[in-house]
Amino acid sequence: MITVVMVLDEQGLLQSCDVQGHAGAGKRGNDIVCAAVSVLVRTAQSTLTGRKGITAKSKAKRRGVLTLEVAAESGAAQDFLAGISAFLVEGLLSVAMEYPDNCVVTITKERRK
Repeated sequence: MITVVMVLDEQGLLQSCDVQGHAGAGKRGNDIVCAAVSVLVRTAQSTLTGRKGITAKSKAKRRGVLTLEVAAESGAAQDFLAGISAFLVEGLLSVAMEYPDNCVVTITKERRK
């Protein structure tokens, strides 16, 4: 089972995304659920990394674990992060709805620190 815990701020902007586990929906290297979650989170990560006004830090302590932390300055950076946040939320919720036995997504809202 893959568990995804996303923290959004009061505006719906991504603060963090923590992904852990393995879906178990297929053989290693051929698991469509793991592939979908990995592609969504890694695409968000690579799109945010190096973007002016956005700080994106990620850690992958071991296989099956990925943590992404994000902060954005005001204005265009926040607007850009809003789009990526919506993309990631929609994509991950879609995977969880399609494969509820293999992926669960929890979204919480917190005030930005």
